[in-house]
Amino acid sequence: MLGLIGPREVPRLWERHILNCAVIGEAMPPSASVVDIGSGAGLPGIPLALARPDLRITLVEPLLRRSDYLQRIVDELELDVRVIRGRAEEKSIRAQVGGADVVTSRAVAPLERLTKWSAPLIADGGRLIAIKGSSAEEEIARDGDAARRVGVVDLHVEQCGVEALEVPTTVVVGTKRGTAGASKRRAGAPKRKR
Repeated sequence: MLGLIGPREVPRLWERHILNCAVIGEAMPPSASVVDIGSGAGLPGIPLALARPDLRITLVEPLLRRSDYLQRIVDELELDVRVIRGRAEEKSIRAQVGGADVVTSRAVAPLERLTKWSAPLIADGGRLIAIKGSSAEEEIARDGDAARRVGVVDLHVEQCGVEALEVPTTVVVGTKRGTAGASKRRAGAPKRKR
């Protein structure tokens, strides 16, 4: 196989991986542009695209083998999903997918690094929606200050799929705020008076 999931995960593939990802669409607005960073096996992006065809989804994956696999799946399922090979922190990726309504991920990195990579891709007022496990509250407590420094605020935990899944999906949600003014000040513009 391609080594996209571990052999122990096969019996739980449907509920723990596919449905677990599909339900996060309930936290996203209609017709949103969504960037799934570190997409790997296409989680959460592919199940999300199937559950919410109104979303405009881009999968970002740095490894050639995985990005080729993702493109094959997108083509076979005839999904209107874009696959881009690269890392979220690369300038070329920021140029291609920046300004997204939502940036999502699953099992990519601790919240501190995740917000640092995600923030430049999120439009002001857009959302970070990261699938996390039982450590979600701890990550917010530990990495909340780092997230605020890169403009991701109002971090909190939400449960998705409460009505549909035996074990709901835990996501960390944050909102992108305040970076436009900061970049103008760095460019030499005076601070606005409050």
